[in-house]
This record gives sequence, structure tokens and C-alpha cells, in this order.
Amino acid sequence: MNEERRSTATAKLTRGAVAISVSVVLAFSLSACGASSENTAAPAGLAAIEPSAAPTPVISIKREDVTEVLPFDAVTVDDPTRDIGQDAISVTGQDGSKVLTYEVTYTDGVESGRVVVAENVVAAPVQQVTSIGTRQPYVAPAPVAASAVGGCDSNYAGACVPVASDVDCAGGSGNGPAYVQGPVTIVGSDVYDLDRDGDGVACDR
Repeated sequence: MNEERRSTATAKLTRGAVAISVSVVLAFSLSACGASSENTAAPAGLAAIEPSAAPTPVISIKREDVTEVLPFDAVTVDDPTRDIGQDAISVTGQDGSKVLTYEVTYTDGVESGRVVVAENVVAAPVQQVTSIGTRQPYVAPAPVAASAVGGCDSNYAGACVPVASDVDCAGGSGNGPAYVQGPVTIVGSDVYDLDRDGDGVACDR
């Protein structure tokens, strides 16, 4: 009787141990699955973070004045009052200037573009003028020996220029001692320097 009860108890203990083992294995399996599922999910704190947006550039616009030089140009003109080869600058050239106003754009403090919005001429350039002589210079004929033809110097025509130590135009400021009433044409050498303006005719004024 006792042996039978002991066998029955042993069988129950054995079945209980098996059931406990199976329960432990199942609980461990379910716990492992739950942990794996939790590990694969994104952390709650990181899930709310979104990528930050790019910073907005700071754009500013300023005005800037820049002075520029306006170079002068040069021309030449014929001048009949000057002998050929006697060229000269009659008007000296001068540079001018102007002010350009720029609208300058800066992006984050660095210049990124500029455009001209105004232009003001401060001083206009002065054109340089060079006068070119076109007059044929007077060339005195070779001096010839003075001869007294009826008491007149053969270097002159149109009036009798006396042969003397010096001859001046009558009515002028000369002090002689001899005088001639013009006009007198120079046909040789103007030995008495009567033709003061060099036009070939003396005592005509």
C-alpha cells in the first residue's frame, strides 16, 4: 500500500517537474522575443528628432561711389597764321572725372553682385588742340649789290629808295637820315629793313 502511494507521488512529481520545465522554457522564449522586438524599435527619444533646416543667408544691400577718370582726346587744326613747321599746342588737354554709384549686394558679409544705378560727370574733359602751320614762310631773295640808278636803290621798286647810310619810311618813327614814301615793293634784299611785317611790301601803312 505504501509502495503504491510512493509510486503515485513520484509520478505526480515527475509530471509536475516536466510541466514546470515546459513553462519555464515557454516563458524564456516569450521573454526573448519581447526583448528582441524592443531592441529593434527606434528609441522613443530619437524618433521625435527631425533633420535641421539649412540656415537662411543674410543678404544686405549698400551703395558705393567710385570716381573714374575721363581721358581727354586730341585733335589738330590748320593754322594759316603760322609758318609751315611751326606747330604748337594751342589748347592744353585736361582729363575729366565722373562718379559712378553702385548698388552692392552682400551675402553673409561677402560681396555677391553689383550694378550701376547712377552716373554723374563731375568735370568734362578738355580736348587738346594742336595748331598746324600752313603759311608758306617768306624767303628773302639773295642780296644783290646796291646800285644807284638815278640815285635809287635797285633792291626796291614802286618808289625811289635813295642810296644812303639808312633809309626809313616817311611818316614813321625812324630817324633817317633818308626817307621814302611808300608803298615800296621788295625786289631784292631789304637792306634798310623797311618791310617790317615780311609781306614783301614796305612802307604801306
